[in-house]
Amino acid sequence: MYPEHLVAPMRADIVEGGFKELKSASEVDQVLAEKGTTLVFINSVCGCSARTARPGVKEAVWNSAKKPEHLVTVFAGVDQEATQKVREYHLPYPPSSPSVALFKDGELVHFVERHHIEGRSAEMIAGHLEMVFEEFCA
Repeated sequence: MYPEHLVAPMRADIVEGGFKELKSASEVDQVLAEKGTTLVFINSVCGCSARTARPGVKEAVWNSAKKPEHLVTVFAGVDQEATQKVREYHLPYPPSSPSVALFKDGELVHFVERHHIEGRSAEMIAGHLEMVFEEFCA
């Protein structure tokens, strides 16, 4: 577990981008039971999260004509119950943080693992997600 004072700015960064924090398994189940598209950002304290993942995810949402209907986030290493539940939904992909999952009507339709984030710019991540949104979002 990371201390709250360390993760507070990282939480605030993605929440200010329009994402709702999920902190329990039941919240995850409830959101993923909803109809429509749901983007789940699995936040992390790692450098690639701050440098490229969070900015890229926010940029994709801002720039896209088609957007997920629901934007949510869990924080790996902090919100353990919620993170574990999200990871159950994104099987067969292994645990990976940061990562991004897009669900449509509760079914995983796209997953971006950490190794697809590392070494890529925020603009590259945003561009990739914008294409995914175009394909799957209304």
